[in-house]
Amino acid sequence: MTFLPASFAFRPKLVECLQGYDRGQFGKDVAAGITVGVLALPLAIAFAIASGMSPTAGLWTAIIAGFLVSALGGSRVQIGGPTGAFIPIIFGIVAQYGVANLLIATLLAGGLLVLMGMFRLGQLIRFIPISVVIGFTNGIAVVIFLSQVKDFIGLPGPALPAEFFARIKTIAHTLPDAHLPTLAFSVAALALLLGWNRYGSRIPRIGRVPGPLVVLVVATAAQALFAFPVETIGSRFGGIPQEFASFALPALSLETLRALISPAITIALLGAIESLLSARVADGQVDDRHDPNQELMAQGIANLVAPLFGGFAATGALARTATNVRVGGRTPVAGMIHALTLLLVVLVAAPWAAYVPLPALSAILVVVALNMGEWHAFATLPRYSLNYRAILVTTFLVTVVFDLTLAVEIGLVLSSLFFITRMASLTRVERLGDPVWAKAEALPVVGYKLFGSLFFGSVGKLQTVIDQDAEGARVVVLDLHQVVNLDTTGLDTLEALLRILRKRGGHLILAGLNSQPGSLVFRSGFSDLVGDDNIVADLDEAWALAARLLPPSGAEATA
Repeated sequence: MTFLPASFAFRPKLVECLQGYDRGQFGKDVAAGITVGVLALPLAIAFAIASGMSPTAGLWTAIIAGFLVSALGGSRVQIGGPTGAFIPIIFGIVAQYGVANLLIATLLAGGLLVLMGMFRLGQLIRFIPISVVIGFTNGIAVVIFLSQVKDFIGLPGPALPAEFFARIKTIAHTLPDAHLPTLAFSVAALALLLGWNRYGSRIPRIGRVPGPLVVLVVATAAQALFAFPVETIGSRFGGIPQEFASFALPALSLETLRALISPAITIALLGAIESLLSARVADGQVDDRHDPNQELMAQGIANLVAPLFGGFAATGALARTATNVRVGGRTPVAGMIHALTLLLVVLVAAPWAAYVPLPALSAILVVVALNMGEWHAFATLPRYSLNYRAILVTTFLVTVVFDLTLAVEIGLVLSSLFFITRMASLTRVERLGDPVWAKAEALPVVGYKLFGSLFFGSVGKLQTVIDQDAEGARVVVLDLHQVVNLDTTGLDTLEALLRILRKRGGHLILAGLNSQPGSLVFRSGFSDLVGDDNIVADLDEAWALAARLLPPSGAEATA
């Protein structure tokens, strides 16, 4: 016996791409992989430091998770690794639970992602409204920006608090003590990066080198030559070991697992959302369709394996994936080459990492934050409905002030409430005109035409009309041919109406049931209660049946 869905299958996109794979495509994938690997180097280091982890952890996350996401994933071109969106999440978990427990939370998140993929929940991520996605994306961008203030301007003291108001208060109190050489170095690095991103493509031969790499190389060389009085990877972390990561199992306990369930869900949720959004954007660039469930399983495996070698949470990286597509990568081989490129850098160039200035990495992350936010969404808010504006702004503010998990939860709850309200407003109950034969003899029959969805949010409309107009009726006709959905609450309302009619010896007639309402009526057994003969195809049949069920008023009086 198996608990897996019958449609479960584990088939990485790599298997499909290797069919007919040739030397020409291999050359393109190698070039793309090396380019993306070079771009990923400064980002992996910067994301790790901003998250409260060591640079080594960021590199091994990019190497191990990046290789597994490409080798086992459901997208042709997805590049996996640490991302900016995880910075506030990881930083908060490290501050509250410590690095060891972060690794355990990442393992749990990996297991959740694998289960989501196995049970084919990948499509459900698409149900998250775009207003929620934009809200938390812009919120994360603000949080990343705030997280870099300390290293960008050289504030004294320990790391900034994770809590928003405490962080703002700390920045305000220590701002007068900012380190001017650090600020100058950061501004120079920021100017170089912005200038290269805008004008670098005009430089022959080297113009396609990624801006973050240019800043990393130039800043590191300047630091090595002139020894500016700024913090470096060497001064804070002691450099990067020139060796393979060691395997280690974290210590587990039931109490620890219980405390880390919530952080694990946060990591899994964000990882699923970001990876599938990245894969969906990439589909449009390469004219392909990813397998969302296979992608979730690959992301899960990557997050199960990376922590065993000192890595942390990883997901699909939109910027690196877009770069991979832009420079010619078309199969998962490019992503695997990207990971091997990073491995080669660690094993060969690790000693130089000690000279990498932290202000330069901070400048890179400031640009990442500016680029990842969809700031135009705020300018266009007046064009959209109040519901859209409320969801986006609320999600944004809760992300910035509290945390991403709460923001997504509140955003989804608001979206659901607004959707229920909208669907209920589209549901109508209209009184039908009495047929001629009923008017002539003043027979106790009444009819209603229903539109939309008869569900828990709209049944009050039917109940109100029935309470007001159907009192004393012996036969009630409901024309349901424009009802597209019926839920159990709506069915319960129909059952209540039937009970009222039966007490007075009356009848309920249902006309024009569509497929979904009809399926529920028959599956629930309500058809037996109302009587199969009282379920008819259209309104004409319903009135004809009502005429047979009701004797003329004179005959009833005689009886």
